[in-house]
Amino acid sequence: MDSPQESLSFSDVREFLFGLRNRGSKYGIGRMVRFAAAARNPEQSFPSIHVAGTNGKGSVCALLESALRLGGYRTGLFTSPHLVHLGERVQVDRVPLSEGEIAAMTLRLRAIAASQVAETDDEYPSFFEFMTLMAFLRFASENVDVAILEVGLGGRLDSTNIVEPEVCVITSIGLDHQEILGETIDKIATEKAGICKPGVPVVMGNLCEVAEAVVREKASELGCRVYSVAERFQNEELPQTNLVGQFQRWNAATALLTLEVLQQRMNVNRSTILNAFQQTSWEGRWEERTIGERSFIFDATHNPQGAEALATNLRNRFGAPRGNVDVIVGSLGLDRAWAVMRVIAPYARRIFVVRPSQPRALTFGEMRSVVPNDFKGEVLESSVEELFPGGDISKVPNGTDPVLLTGSIYLIGEILGRVQSAGQGSSGELQDRI
Repeated sequence: MDSPQESLSFSDVREFLFGLRNRGSKYGIGRMVRFAAAARNPEQSFPSIHVAGTNGKGSVCALLESALRLGGYRTGLFTSPHLVHLGERVQVDRVPLSEGEIAAMTLRLRAIAASQVAETDDEYPSFFEFMTLMAFLRFASENVDVAILEVGLGGRLDSTNIVEPEVCVITSIGLDHQEILGETIDKIATEKAGICKPGVPVVMGNLCEVAEAVVREKASELGCRVYSVAERFQNEELPQTNLVGQFQRWNAATALLTLEVLQQRMNVNRSTILNAFQQTSWEGRWEERTIGERSFIFDATHNPQGAEALATNLRNRFGAPRGNVDVIVGSLGLDRAWAVMRVIAPYARRIFVVRPSQPRALTFGEMRSVVPNDFKGEVLESSVEELFPGGDISKVPNGTDPVLLTGSIYLIGEILGRVQSAGQGSSGELQDRI
């Protein structure tokens, strides 16, 4: 066991966390219950908002955090995965954990875990469980007024699901992670509705009929009052936000309704909320930025629902497809790749397929297999290292239109990390392995 006098460098932390991460995901909640109990249940020290969903949960968390912080509350924010730096996952008042803080907390958590089981034991906590408890401990030590917690995967068996929140939020439900959550919408909805707690209000985003029925049934079983965004807002009433896309206005409506439900406990006036929505940042979600002399659009689009939003944003940005956009894309899973490729192909002049640094990343051949047969442009095989050597963009093809970077969020993070760190590497490599 590590003693209190020992210390860990961040390189030590990287090696340790890489080891946990490379063991893969451990889907279940029993280990987390025991791990948190050994740390004296820090998650019970602060009120929380628990957010699940197929798409939009990160954006809703960011919108909630922005409004509550601008409203004078000290906020904790736990999201995943990170884009570039590991500390992005655990933020207080939007200040991420530093590498030194991560190292110190990892040492503490290793001691707690070692008091229960050996590191080689299958019941040893996972990488994500370490990060979750790290968040709970930081939020408790920083005396946050409220923590906004994004579910990592599903809901029912996610490690965040040991909290007793003030409100549960389900942003959307679509087909994703079917190999774990189930093959149908109703099965996936059941997993996500697993965050519902007895008597705790539930806010629903714009769900399809099947998913809504599942959530309402679960809420009824537990005596939870349900608040529906679709019932509360008409299209023209959706709040504005600086996050791009109509779907982000639905996310803003979900956040606004959640704050209305919490009004007696955490009162933020409407003008402050709407002002905060105009200031909210959430990197990698249809984010256009200039690097050197080129314009790039970063948009993590990793499932069919996200592809629909991408199609809308492409129409709004470029108009009718003219086949003049260079696209860099990489995906995890054929269904995801097919959904993205059918949207981007009409706009693309060239498609650069790359492989995110993930075990489930599709091969070049698999990516080529989902390119529509009628695509007339070039399909080129490349890599992040080749396109952005040393963080430079000189290898990115010339053109006047923005370069679209899309597909897996892990790919977006790799590219941003390489550009921001000039190719020196970063803790962005410590991504979840799925």
